[in-house]
Amino acid sequence: MEADGYYSEHFVSQHDVLRDLAIFQAKLDPNKTRLILDKCGDKVPKKLTEQKHQSFQTRILSISSDGVFSTDMHKIQLSDVEVLVLNFQTENYTIPKFVADMENLKVLIVTNNGSLPAELSNFQLLDSLPNLKRIRLERISIPSITKNRIQLKSVKKISLFMCSISQAFSNSSFQISYAFPNVEELNIDYCSDLVELCGDLSDLIELKNLSITHCHKLSALPEEIGNLIKLEVLRLKSCSDLVTFPASIKNLGKLQVLNISDFFSIKKLPDDIGEISTLKKINMRQCSRVQDLPESVMDLKKLEEVICDEEKEESW
Repeated sequence: MEADGYYSEHFVSQHDVLRDLAIFQAKLDPNKTRLILDKCGDKVPKKLTEQKHQSFQTRILSISSDGVFSTDMHKIQLSDVEVLVLNFQTENYTIPKFVADMENLKVLIVTNNGSLPAELSNFQLLDSLPNLKRIRLERISIPSITKNRIQLKSVKKISLFMCSISQAFSNSSFQISYAFPNVEELNIDYCSDLVELCGDLSDLIELKNLSITHCHKLSALPEEIGNLIKLEVLRLKSCSDLVTFPASIKNLGKLQVLNISDFFSIKKLPDDIGEISTLKKINMRQCSRVQDLPESVMDLKKLEEVICDEEKEESW
């Protein structure tokens, strides 16, 4: 883990033994607070639908399926579920209707184990979940979730991993600031088709942490990014096509951490970087083309830590 709290490698392959161990531990749980339904298809284990088991208070539910769900799912007590993990490997996936009954759901993780991003439908069901705080989507076609107008006021954190995202906001009826008005953390990782961010992103006025990593085609940041006045962490690791910063970055009056490591194309830091008076940490490791630092870095009075290559140390 790096100094700014970022884990440099996201790829964690779950070994079969570890998965079997997780399933085994779940079986030992008498109250079924953790329930794993592995490739259940249109069948739910009979013991879970019997009357004597209706008192189960499942908090964590993981379902691996082909997208077909049993009509008996409603017989399982789902209102106590706080974490839902949906695993599948199909080109199209529909969020099951029983998710709407999970009134205490706080975390939703949707993982497509296929090689290409999948179309995701029924996303608007989440509109009925008042306690949903976190959403993580993996290998999902993001445009497929922007077809319907939604507003998830309770969501604080969104993570998009290896998703297809380039055409996500071309639908003029979908505004990210309307859909997620209170989001505080946005992570976009390994989204290889991301070329530019929409200007509407700057209307996420509650955003405190913006992380965009390994998006090698990202070539520009919107000038409006300076409107993110509550932003504390800006992480742009391994965005190799990004050459410059918009001038408005100096308006990020609460920014404390700036990570631009592995920025192979950038040639200089913003001339006005010294105006970000709250900056405490800068990570510019592997920014090999940056030769000279702007004079304004001397104005960074609160700067506590700089991570850079050895040959750049003297410049600081």
